[in-house]
Amino acid sequence: MACSSSSNAKMSNPNVSTPAMAVTPDAVDQKTSPVVFEIYGKIWNVQARLGQGVSASVYRVNSGRASSAVKEFQVDAQGGDYGYLKESSVLEKIQGHKNIVTLYGMFTNHNPFGVATHCLLLELLDVSVSELLVRVSNQGHSMWLIQHCARDVLEALSFLHREGYVHADLKPRNILWSADDECFKLIDFGLSFKDGHQDVKYIQTDGYRAPEAELQNSLAQAGLESDSGCTTAVDLWSLGIILLEMFSGIKLKETVKSQEWKDNSSAIVDHIFSSNALVYPAIPVFHLRDLIKSMLHNDPKLRSTAESALINPFFSIPFAPHIEDLVLLPTPVLRLLNVIDDNHLYNEDDYEDIIEDMKEECQKYGTVVSLLIPKENPGKGQVFVEYANAGDSKEAQRLLTGRTFDGLTGMRLPSLTQKPQSVSSKTSLDMFIEQYTFEYIVKYILCLRTHQKHIKWTSSENTQGLKCVVLYVVQSNVTHTS
Repeated sequence: MACSSSSNAKMSNPNVSTPAMAVTPDAVDQKTSPVVFEIYGKIWNVQARLGQGVSASVYRVNSGRASSAVKEFQVDAQGGDYGYLKESSVLEKIQGHKNIVTLYGMFTNHNPFGVATHCLLLELLDVSVSELLVRVSNQGHSMWLIQHCARDVLEALSFLHREGYVHADLKPRNILWSADDECFKLIDFGLSFKDGHQDVKYIQTDGYRAPEAELQNSLAQAGLESDSGCTTAVDLWSLGIILLEMFSGIKLKETVKSQEWKDNSSAIVDHIFSSNALVYPAIPVFHLRDLIKSMLHNDPKLRSTAESALINPFFSIPFAPHIEDLVLLPTPVLRLLNVIDDNHLYNEDDYEDIIEDMKEECQKYGTVVSLLIPKENPGKGQVFVEYANAGDSKEAQRLLTGRTFDGLTGMRLPSLTQKPQSVSSKTSLDMFIEQYTFEYIVKYILCLRTHQKHIKWTSSENTQGLKCVVLYVVQSNVTHTS
């Protein structure tokens, strides 16, 4: 079944990657779901359904090497297109911020039965915070990851609130990682509204709903109206709960609905932090607890704003990622291990031949921006490959795993699926990591959000950027792998 669109699409040229760690897709039901979209005269094939809600479905689509996401809206109960008009209107007005999903265009899709649906063509993102919570259930995330997520979301909210908008549905599922931009981004603005002009009665999701929104929803169900609408403060409440879940590794939906929480939420937050006190250093824990508490005041007027939260001392503390963080969050950079014999590093002809051979092999799976093989420690003999996007990086990982490279090295790469054995205190970093063929490197960690917090390596910096990544990442891994 083919679905085509009208030619009224409005679109910029997307340059987005396939998801390195995408949400688990549903198989596309060809009886009810589109197989292709024709967007502005170009055919986009539907690869999978990424999600389905009451009013819309989201699909992963590709055209050639480009991939994107299409959000297709169903006609509402009144036969209108309120959901589409609302979200597209908000997205158009808030474009340009690195922590907000990019809207590439809007179009109308016509299926073979003559039914027209409105669609958004969006940036394709990767793993959601919801998925990250599942992967570390009951143990919590590292301080580095919590800080990274908190800062990115607060930057997005600060911008959104300055523009006069309330997101109104902040939750882990609506915060996604961008492998290409190496940051978290907000999605789903279907419930968003202008601050002071709330036109949506029921906002936010159970477990992440602020007290004032809870009251307003209850009044609406009873056919009554609140004296005042909700404000940007509801977004800070939601983020406070999300960060508390990331720290504890526990879903708090039932906790925040309990009478104990309503009576003394501060004491419950203290208990959660004291239960994890031995896992984290004391000073970061203190500042994170202070940050979260500032977002969870029952009185919205006392709640922290996004801008004031960003100056909390928690964000001045430099953290390095754990190896688990590097694997959880995909980026365009791969590290190849067990590939090169040290003897070949000091023969200039051999060294240049190896670089050319490796680049030629890696370019089969996508555009290689830069490739570096350090001759000295840290990183000696390891191959660092930066692809133009994370999708190519992921594809290279999949296809190169287990391969034997011809030429000077002739060394077989062990399988990526091989699991590490238990690591004793005497196990070296190399012995531990060698059980993986590839490891994602998060380039953002170089910045550490301190003196160089605005640095982001670009392709024009080529190997110099990668060299700095090598030097820092290897050093930080030694610290966090014992």
